[in-house]
Amino acid sequence: MSISKLAQNLKGSEIIKIAGEINELKKAGQNIANLTIGDFDSNIYPIPGELKSEIIDAYNHNQTNYPPADGVLDLRQTVSGFLKENFNLDYASNEILISGGSRPLIYATYLALVDPGDKVVYPAPSWNNNHYCDLTSADGVAVPTHPHNNFMPTAAELSEYIKGATLLALCSPLNPTGTMFSKENLEEICDLVIEENKSRKEGEKPLYLLYDQIYSQLTFGDHQHYNPVSLRPELRDYTVFIDGASKCFAATGVRVGWGFGPAHIIDNMKAIIGHMGAWAPKAEQVATSHFLKNSPAVQNYLAEFKQRIQQSLEALYKGIKHLKAQGFPVDAIEPMGAIYLTVKIDLKGKVTPDGKVLRSPSDINFYLIQEAKGALVPFSAFGTDEDLAWFRTSVGACSYEEIESLIPRIGEAIKKLS
Repeated sequence: MSISKLAQNLKGSEIIKIAGEINELKKAGQNIANLTIGDFDSNIYPIPGELKSEIIDAYNHNQTNYPPADGVLDLRQTVSGFLKENFNLDYASNEILISGGSRPLIYATYLALVDPGDKVVYPAPSWNNNHYCDLTSADGVAVPTHPHNNFMPTAAELSEYIKGATLLALCSPLNPTGTMFSKENLEEICDLVIEENKSRKEGEKPLYLLYDQIYSQLTFGDHQHYNPVSLRPELRDYTVFIDGASKCFAATGVRVGWGFGPAHIIDNMKAIIGHMGAWAPKAEQVATSHFLKNSPAVQNYLAEFKQRIQQSLEALYKGIKHLKAQGFPVDAIEPMGAIYLTVKIDLKGKVTPDGKVLRSPSDINFYLIQEAKGALVPFSAFGTDEDLAWFRTSVGACSYEEIESLIPRIGEAIKKLS
């Protein structure tokens, strides 16, 4: 039976493919350090106790009917205050939209702004923009980025592609790299967008900016999060933010995300979210509102959570750098934010003990799963060329001890190659 062209052309998830391999090995009794999933093991990183209590209380008070299409008013008002307190961003409740995590908000932004054939520009690697372009029949333009810029796009790299584009999709801290914009780099991109919009004719669509800052609370050391509207207030009319509770509170399953931007765009996104039925559950919305108002609980949780995530990232980073110092063909970029570390493991052309040539990052990854009992995600899963030997590693589902014990296994696996 024929299916739609969209369904025929939509690419499957490389991460799901890797997960299948891991599950098969787990069934056989093998213990795999799973650095693939952008999620948390809730036994290692539970949600805040206060949030959990508020969720239970909301269900006990029968908060189980449909929420308003744009989200519970009290939560939108609380998010408004949270944005003001943490980012000095001033958005009213009618400029804020709640949904079941951030993913529906990204999709709704595409659907609200992008027509079939419109150009959408995004960096590669980045999370899911290639798939959202497929889903909306957009003309997606993946702009290659480079390790010397921490795989973050620069204004110079973007400038030749944004002419006539409808949407520029950015994320910082970035999934999959764990790196982030400097103030100067983001300012230059903001100025590029402003100049492009000045060149647009009357009645022509402007260049919109989708800014995903879901990991903004998870930054380390001296690295500071910046956003385009604070740097260039004139971009407020063209910027849609993606944010939420999923990552900064290890609450991916709680499914409370929020987007914010110009009221007329948010209003149209509300209609789209409503037709998708992609609301956050009402009880979780009520609970999240109460929790965010408890500033000491929020700050105490974040302080401990960030310290533990940073500890795991640093252990992985230092371990890879130690292998590099020993002469292994590996490298890593300093962890800056989110739950990810960018790792290079260049084993292309090497031959396994059973005579198989490792020809691609996928081959390398599946060899490491088998021999090192550790699973990564090639950057090709995030829109880069198939031959780029860089990988995303995610520490949310592994303990510190698992990460430490993985490093020598990677070294031993590499030694077996010829």
